[in-house]
Amino acid sequence: MSLLKFLLNLLWLIFCGIWMALAYTLAALICFVLIVTIPFGIASLRIAGFVLWPFGRTTVERPDAGAPSFIGNVIWVIFAGWWLALGHLLTSIPLFLSIVGIPFGWANLKLIPISLMPLGRDVVTTDQKFGGR
Repeated sequence: MSLLKFLLNLLWLIFCGIWMALAYTLAALICFVLIVTIPFGIASLRIAGFVLWPFGRTTVERPDAGAPSFIGNVIWVIFAGWWLALGHLLTSIPLFLSIVGIPFGWANLKLIPISLMPLGRDVVTTDQKFGGR
């Protein structure tokens, strides 16, 4: 990992990563308690790890994701996705108020679609997605 990605991830962690990762972890714990929603909890933990340290990684759609992932995402949006997306939106606002925070504000906005539809996605390094360098 390059020094730049490390520094970006460290700043991200301090300004918003830890808070959003805690929100995803809380959503996962609620899903684990409800038993039937354990797959949602697993997806939420996967995205929590991504939100905690995002630079140098991205998400890709799984080729085997189909109708069950779509239906699961609809259920997820209704019960948890909307408030996680709202968290990203609200976290981005103060970041946009400073010049240093603007890239982190945009990164937060780019995470909104993932917070709304986490099922059927895998977290990969950017090297894996773009063929390595």
